[in-house]
Amino acid sequence: MAFTLPELPFAKDALAPHISSKILDFHYGKHHAGYVTKLNAAVEADSSLAGKSLEDLIKTQSGGVFNNAAQVWNHTFYWNSMSPNGGGEPTGAIKDAIDKAFGSFGDFKDKFTKAAGGHFGSGWAWLVKEESGNLAIVDTHDAGSPLTKGQTPILTCDVWEHAYYLDYQNARPSYIEAWWNLVNWDFANKNL
Repeated sequence: MAFTLPELPFAKDALAPHISSKILDFHYGKHHAGYVTKLNAAVEADSSLAGKSLEDLIKTQSGGVFNNAAQVWNHTFYWNSMSPNGGGEPTGAIKDAIDKAFGSFGDFKDKFTKAAGGHFGSGWAWLVKEESGNLAIVDTHDAGSPLTKGQTPILTCDVWEHAYYLDYQNARPSYIEAWWNLVNWDFANKNL
């Protein structure tokens, strides 16, 4: 069973003006699709990997198999972390959990923005639920995934340059500020 590129949960132009369809053409259509293609080639070359889920591959593999499996999973999660109807402040259980863990949404937003903006090089900023049930902000390098640390991802922001360079060039802080207008709090509540 080959892995497939999941459909975007929105139209390619639906995130504009915050993220352009041009970015999605490259980020989704080239980068995400490329990880799927490379993962399928790796699985085809090693029959012991056949039938394993992305999560299994992320938790048990290293090197190219891990990198491509994690990037397929991370990107799919990232697309779902955003919505054209997103942004604003959280509501429901995620609001309560954020207030408990960080004091307020404003404090959480500041800390998450610093983690995403201060990440050196390529990677991801995550809101996760730890095994203790507490929320935490973590960042991972390259294809890193909270799944390898027993954490439950709640939301993520991709801080690889390909996520924003065509729209924002090297202004990662501007991209992160725009990303806040898209945060899918319904998805976060579901993951919580």
